Amino acid sequence: MAKIVVGVDGSKGSREALRWAFNEAKLRNDTLEAVIVWQYPITSSLPTFGAMTTPDDFATEARTTLLAILADEGITAEAPIPVTTLVAEGNPARELLDAAETAELLVVGSRGHGGFTGVLVGSISQQCVHHSTCPVVVVHPS
Repeated sequence: MAKIVVGVDGSKGSREALRWAFNEAKLRNDTLEAVIVWQYPITSSLPTFGAMTTPDDFATEARTTLLAILADEGITAEAPIPVTTLVAEGNPARELLDAAETAELLVVGSRGHGGFTGVLVGSISQQCVHHSTCPVVVVHPS
């Protein structure tokens, strides 16, 4: 079985990409790997009062978010195709590209929850299109 990788961040575009990738994987009888990427905020390293948030907390939250999104979209352990998840820390475009190195297809939304909305809108999908070693599908929200 070949693998389709899809980037998920909870945005409308990434949910559309997830649905598209899931349906495509079913048609091809491929596996689907849903990837969520988190970054440790710079401000989290500043001294604060109270408990510090650790990288494990961010990773756990990202995994919880990804599993909730999959469940919201009806993609569960009983799916007709194998579905795996990957929680990665780092630059979202780089992590998606790394995950897709052994994939048949990379699927991303055209716009996500990245910073500087309006200035860098679509920058992750654009980087994936330009640097991926496999075909990339960019799904626009309906």
